[in-house]
Amino acid sequence: MIEKIKEPDELNAWTKRDIFTVRILSLLKSYGCKYDFATYYKQVIDGEITAVMSKLDGDFTLSINDNADIAELVHFFCVTGFTSILCSDTFTFGARYDEGVIMQCDTKMDYNLGGATLDEYPKLMDLFNFVDYNSQDFKSWYVDISHRVRHKTAKAYTLCIDDTIIASGILSSIIDGYAILTAVRCEPEFRGMGYGSALVSAICNDVKGRVYIMRDEGLNEDFYARLGFKDIAGWRIYR
Repeated sequence: MIEKIKEPDELNAWTKRDIFTVRILSLLKSYGCKYDFATYYKQVIDGEITAVMSKLDGDFTLSINDNADIAELVHFFCVTGFTSILCSDTFTFGARYDEGVIMQCDTKMDYNLGGATLDEYPKLMDLFNFVDYNSQDFKSWYVDISHRVRHKTAKAYTLCIDDTIIASGILSSIIDGYAILTAVRCEPEFRGMGYGSALVSAICNDVKGRVYIMRDEGLNEDFYARLGFKDIAGWRIYR
């Protein structure tokens, strides 16, 4: 049975901490259960939680265990409707999808900023312009990321030389010592000089436990592997 979650402590029994759960629980900590645009669900079979989901507007994140009823979940998404479903590649659904690789890092490495300055509280407009979010609306992005930062479920970082941003990264989800690293970018003219590696290492050192990333197949594997990241699984986004 799939049930809507009314109180955050309903997920206390869910101990899995994969990348999808980290997204779900950090969203839950950020917004709670009081907003219509952020809702949460659990699948319960014989008293066991077998899947958890968050829905932010029309975008779902799904985490499942080995006992999940896949057919029931597929029916739920078909009836409910969705803009996207982010999940493990072990969840199969009859819709087109993009896919890639999940990496994780439990290593804390030494780093050298090479004369650059690490800013852990950058101006979000400057960060937004640096990352270049294409069609993303700044206002909605700013409201969400600033809300998460205030609730300590996200954190932004920039590396600067003479007050000019040369590299960036965002922990978009933080919960229970786990975090998800996104928006990693280094200005082309500063690539190959160690700045991007130093920033990622500094960010990982700032996290108590494990850091996850999602990358496209065939992209940036060597870069992250040198920093202690390992391929662990695959992700899919159904649309």
